[in-house]
Amino acid sequence: MASLNPLQGVLGQRRAAHLLRRTSFRFTKAKVDELASMSAAQALAQLLSPNPLQLDQPVFAENANDTPATWINPPQPPTVPLPTMDEELLTRYVMAWWVHEAAQDPGATHKVTYFLHQFLAVNADAGSSMEFYDYLLLLRWGSLGNFKKLLMKVIVDNCMLAYIDNDQNYVNNPNENYAREFFELHTIGRGAPAGPGDYTNYTEDDIVEAARVLTGFNHAQRHQYQDPETGIPAGKAYPQSHDFNAKTFSARFNGTIIQPPSNDADGMNAELQALVDMVFAQEETARNFCRRLYHFFVTRNIPADVELDIIGGLAQTFSSGGFEIMPVLEQLLQSEHFYDMDDSNNADEIVGALIKSPMELALQTFSFFDLPIPDPVAENHTHYRTFYNSAVIGRMFDWAGLYLFNPPDVAGYPGYYQDPDLKRQFFNSATIVARYKVPEMLLTGTLAWGPSAGQPLGTKFDFAAWLRDSGVVSDPSDPYVLVQDLLTYLFPEASDTDRLNYFIEEVFLDTIPANDWTYEWSNYTSSGDDFEVKIPLQRLYNAILYAPEYQVF
Repeated sequence: MASLNPLQGVLGQRRAAHLLRRTSFRFTKAKVDELASMSAAQALAQLLSPNPLQLDQPVFAENANDTPATWINPPQPPTVPLPTMDEELLTRYVMAWWVHEAAQDPGATHKVTYFLHQFLAVNADAGSSMEFYDYLLLLRWGSLGNFKKLLMKVIVDNCMLAYIDNDQNYVNNPNENYAREFFELHTIGRGAPAGPGDYTNYTEDDIVEAARVLTGFNHAQRHQYQDPETGIPAGKAYPQSHDFNAKTFSARFNGTIIQPPSNDADGMNAELQALVDMVFAQEETARNFCRRLYHFFVTRNIPADVELDIIGGLAQTFSSGGFEIMPVLEQLLQSEHFYDMDDSNNADEIVGALIKSPMELALQTFSFFDLPIPDPVAENHTHYRTFYNSAVIGRMFDWAGLYLFNPPDVAGYPGYYQDPDLKRQFFNSATIVARYKVPEMLLTGTLAWGPSAGQPLGTKFDFAAWLRDSGVVSDPSDPYVLVQDLLTYLFPEASDTDRLNYFIEEVFLDTIPANDWTYEWSNYTSSGDDFEVKIPLQRLYNAILYAPEYQVF
């Protein structure tokens, strides 16, 4: 039976690494070791505590030698001229800013924010660069808070209004696009067809009525309106464009009638709240959210026992707790089930069961090996344009099948929802080359193939210096210790003797005696000349990052 019972005792290294891989884009040996001595509850209390941003907004320099400044919320009056560059490039700056913050975040905030983006997806180009920043800030604001409250605010987010066409929804010309996605994607989910225009959880008539509730909510200029609770710019209610007549919903919602209490903006907002209350009163809304959460943090498969014991229990926690996200995450991520400890085989279902998305693959690699990343202020163009936009987002994400913040449709990224391939879409014939080029790019410091091959990456990884200085490997002079220490942290499960010997004897030593490596390492540490150690280390680095065990988490 799948169990939500809390895991007892300390986590230990294996389970701490599993928890950190699933909840954070920043994966380090030091953090694993810190969490390993804690209980699951103690570790989660730390991971679910938000950390401050390194930079609260992106900065730009028009020219490489200019002083960087911000254009989103600049000081008044601005200390430097506002940018003249096009909005597409500025949006890429916002994307790069978010990815860098995710790479630096030692907790779960950015991982949950990314989950919410997948759930409540927009395209980065749906609004201006400033409005896209507002959308990301809103998801961060709600990431560990109340989902129902967050959804109310996402409905009138400027990017969402444009992305799913509610900015085209008027009383005399209603547009049903957002109403449809509100039911199907953002709340209750589409059930099995039960008849013409009936999807079990809602009907086509309900979409029509919900669209009428949503008429008149439209875009607002950033300086004109900010949400009073979050302080984040948002869209707002325009009464002249709203349908103030009563809306009657189907038997799926017990014939609920929504009638505005007044013919003004307050009446519109009251109607919107009533619509959300009506949908969240349905048990299936909580279940749909918890399934999506389970898909993202645990595994894509939900067999009957998991639906009954895990999804049902999480949904009860979610609804009875007023739709707070934190208690559901705590219950799931400290459960015996999450650690695969609720049956006789604790290494067959959960740990290592997901293929890393291109973002997990890249950012967790950067953090474990402490890749030197150009400073966003001192090296503005190299940081934003060369490293993050061109190399990371352009090559490591896009070419590997994750068009970050540009999902192919309103449902988000297919790797998280689209049967039957699901996560395998991150690892197929179209995406595998980009994944396998990551170690080569890091070791050479250049883009590895295709257009612009050979151009600077913006950074370069020195494996020998990292082994010498980081302390991650307890004794780099011993090839057996070196490989064992790395595989212990980089693979989700312990390698058996044959697999370990393969990496030591065939890949790393390549038939040379172990004593030869010890001698060459000693020579490197005393002289600084890495000529003799570089080639075996490159072989090992490539082999580990190519390994099937490293591609999963």
